[in-house]
Amino acid sequence: MSRPLPPPEGAPPFGAERVLGMLELDARRLGGEGLSGLHISDDLHLTAIGDRGAWCHARLVLDERGVPLRLEAPRAGRLHDARWRALPVPFSADAESLARLPDGSWLVGFERWHRIWRYRDLNGPAEPVRAPPGLEEAPLNGGLESLAVLADGRWLAIAEKYHADEAGALRHAWIGSPGGWQALAYRPAPGFDPSDACPLPDGGALVLERHFSWLDGLRGRLCHIPAGRLARAGAGSVLEGDALLDLADPLPTDNWEGVSVFHHRGQRLAALISDDNGLAIQRTLLMVIRL
Repeated sequence: MSRPLPPPEGAPPFGAERVLGMLELDARRLGGEGLSGLHISDDLHLTAIGDRGAWCHARLVLDERGVPLRLEAPRAGRLHDARWRALPVPFSADAESLARLPDGSWLVGFERWHRIWRYRDLNGPAEPVRAPPGLEEAPLNGGLESLAVLADGRWLAIAEKYHADEAGALRHAWIGSPGGWQALAYRPAPGFDPSDACPLPDGGALVLERHFSWLDGLRGRLCHIPAGRLARAGAGSVLEGDALLDLADPLPTDNWEGVSVFHHRGQRLAALISDDNGLAIQRTLLMVIRL
């Protein structure tokens, strides 16, 4: 189900810099494919959702330094609608973003049929949530890849390919909560799209950006939006992250789509997951980094 990858030739040893280690996952054995949204709790309980309507849980095993060793005790199931019916694939089941509310319930952002649903239990029925106004206009495969519940209680939502300007440099984004959304924009690096976001305890956030091209390869960027920048964000703001890590050669890389922050033995760590799109030529990777 999982195996550690050695550091690639030409890259620093794992642990020498930010990257602590990497696992290659067998997503089908884990219980899903096309894994996108990711959440890891401080007790190392991993939760992921996939773009064919599956969810999976597992326990992440780290050594004392934070190096990932394996996943254990997997469980998986299907996401359901409000009537507890399994979501039909593909139009209704394309789950792309995952966030946790303070009460322990889950928010899942979907593409194709653009929406946010709340789950008190991922194996239970959905509760529709009022989505940001205008989200329904997003491209079929360019909706809510990024959804985070910030430390101050506001939600941050960023669309992947829903351009907010004619030049295509900005993406539509929203901050607030159902019934109180404020429209703003997010500026990714040129050639990149936002693919996930997660909160930081100090009020900031991490945003994962990815570049996907069959011609010039797959790579990513992990960016930091400071707490003060988010505190000032409101209607009409343009958010932009500061680069923390380039996910490119010589690091093993793929289609990065999920990010989560957690604590382990006094360290603040982040985990990133890639989406293999159900294709044999891609991989599902789980990377752990030190922040």
